[in-house]
Amino acid sequence: MSALTENTVGHRICPLCESTCGLLVELEGRRVVGVSPNDDDLLSGGHSCAKGLGLGRIEGDPDRIRSPLLRTDTGGFREATWDEAFAEINRRLPEFVADAGSCAIYHGNPAAHHLDATFYLGELISALGTRNIYSPASVDTWPKNLAHMLLYGGGLGLSLPDIDRTDYFLVLGSNPMVSNGSTVTAPGMEQRLRVLRERGGTLVVVDPVRTRTAEVADLHVPIRPGTDALFLLGVLSAIATEGLTRRDRVPEVVDGLDEMLTLTADYEPDVVATACGIDAELIRTVARGFAGAPSAVAHSRIGTCMQEFGTLANWLVEVLTIVTGNLDRPGGAMFSLPPAGGQNTWPVSRPPKLMFDRWRSRVRDLPEAMGELPGVCFAEEILTPGPGRTRALITLAGNPARSLPNSAAIERALGALDFMVSIDCYVNETTRYADVILPPPPLVTRGHHDVTLAHFQIRNVARYTPPLLDLADDERAEWQILLRLAAIAKGTPERTVEEIDDDVAVIATRRAAKLAGCEPAAAAIATGSRRGPLRLLDLRLRSGPYGDRFGLEPAGLTLELLEQNPDGIDHGPLTPRLPEVLRTPDGRVNLVPPMITADLPRLRASMARPVDNLLLINRRQRRGMNSWLHNALPQPDGGQCALMMDPHDAAMRGLVDGDRVAVTSSTNTVHAELRVDAAMRTGVVSMPHGWGHSAPGLRTPRSEAVPGSNYNALVDDSTELEALTSSPIFNGVPVSVTRLSEERS
Repeated sequence: MSALTENTVGHRICPLCESTCGLLVELEGRRVVGVSPNDDDLLSGGHSCAKGLGLGRIEGDPDRIRSPLLRTDTGGFREATWDEAFAEINRRLPEFVADAGSCAIYHGNPAAHHLDATFYLGELISALGTRNIYSPASVDTWPKNLAHMLLYGGGLGLSLPDIDRTDYFLVLGSNPMVSNGSTVTAPGMEQRLRVLRERGGTLVVVDPVRTRTAEVADLHVPIRPGTDALFLLGVLSAIATEGLTRRDRVPEVVDGLDEMLTLTADYEPDVVATACGIDAELIRTVARGFAGAPSAVAHSRIGTCMQEFGTLANWLVEVLTIVTGNLDRPGGAMFSLPPAGGQNTWPVSRPPKLMFDRWRSRVRDLPEAMGELPGVCFAEEILTPGPGRTRALITLAGNPARSLPNSAAIERALGALDFMVSIDCYVNETTRYADVILPPPPLVTRGHHDVTLAHFQIRNVARYTPPLLDLADDERAEWQILLRLAAIAKGTPERTVEEIDDDVAVIATRRAAKLAGCEPAAAAIATGSRRGPLRLLDLRLRSGPYGDRFGLEPAGLTLELLEQNPDGIDHGPLTPRLPEVLRTPDGRVNLVPPMITADLPRLRASMARPVDNLLLINRRQRRGMNSWLHNALPQPDGGQCALMMDPHDAAMRGLVDGDRVAVTSSTNTVHAELRVDAAMRTGVVSMPHGWGHSAPGLRTPRSEAVPGSNYNALVDDSTELEALTSSPIFNGVPVSVTRLSEERS
């Protein structure tokens, strides 16, 4: 299908967040002049947030990089041709490939939503021969991933809340009315939650702040930050004590139910309530409501992952759903069946390997997870001398200077690198340290099917939107950039992208043919003249759970069929998938994994700690996506970046709305505007992440005009870590807040 080149309106799946809303994009030549929700999209049904509707501003941002940039002798950048840029990389990168492991890769969230990185980043990693891979996953999802690995065997095929059919929805550490969902792809969460309540369902939100989601909930539990695991154990203890378990509905493949219920005996509501900062009767109310509902499901996100007991909290979310008989049934927690297949569809040989702690970091001996090292290792692996030190870095759509903890250490590390290449559309807080910056093409030049996020869809809908524009002569596809870098890393820079792509496709074709039960030749013929990520996507779709198996199932799914149905093809609601979805060594669910239960004494001991005066927590913003949309979609006012504080806490400190304050942790101090807000729990303050756009050498003037406060500068990357995953603790950070001066903003 050829790309559209005339003035037209075309379909687009938004690639900016996990909602993947369907959009209609109006083009005038090569310029995006209008974006609207696609009412006919079978997953999003006319929903879009400000980010998707701002796609034209993102594409047309005058501060975006359009040509490769090379660092000059004076420390600035000059525009260069693609040949010049790759020649410089070819001159300098091979040294760090020869020094095995000395070149690291950091890939950011935007890369995860695109076919290019999904299919080709592995080629670059393999060519570099490095295990020093980093991403934001180690910051915001690893505790959830590890809990799922230990229970179900896979870190990507997560259990999902069947929101559209549940009777009782318990949300912990998430604000889906603002985030539109996270590790759950459910566009239009506001409408879905409204329908839940209209059909008589119950929405309960556990959060230290009365968030937008908590405002519409039937019950808000204003918990103390970092105590979600204790709260859940209290709920489970009440369920066990009052005989509310639903043994008749617990799947046969579940082991350890009695042992799990016995573990909860020490955590009765009256025991944990004080530490949680809530009334014990409130815990019992949630227990009775959840266990007594015809169907119920718990869902956790950022607030539970980015805390001291993150893995325990996410484990207990699953346990609660399981012991009440709500796993793998409509209205409970279910598993998707992604159209392009994946970890939870492909056959495995028993026993599969746990994708955790297969190797460790050089400096601190911290564990790998899902092929990556903890982000807290990033700076020390560069700054610590010795064999294996990271000396070079490639970043892909990532800004570790504002995404990883202890920003000061990250920036020292970036400045200490011998060589750095960034694939990015901005000169930001990270890429200003690069030697070469390679710009990705416009989003509308890419075909889109979100292979990764299909694992999180709450309905089995297959969708694809083609490129709306062909690449211009001075643009390079991201997959082409990745393969050029891989060729240089392999010492074969003379090889063409087309040759390398064919090599990749040969392996992918063999795998797809084996899954489909046909000969590789038949699979190769079926994909026709396609090249690049679209060839690989077609192979995945045809060999996936709905695929045509390269002609063996003529009515099955193909990329061509999706091109003919740009609003999507609906394969129906989630269906039960146990036990085939399990990837544990014995094919069963063990409710009491030793790795997790061994951490319970530490949780128990935490109840005796004195309560810190103020605890800092993170918050979401509708127009932002971490740090990278602030220039194209600036916030409506600077107060969006402010520190929020409860009126009582402000009065105790003599602070009033609009004060400039110093926020100090054990790591650093940042300055912020104060906003006094009764939505906050007493003893808790909140700031958004991803800000701090106030560094020399940036080329993002609109974000610099409202720089905001750098939350990450306050977060420790050394001593205060989540015990099992070594993730940094972003929520529940002890801080002090003092007025900077008597002047008010």
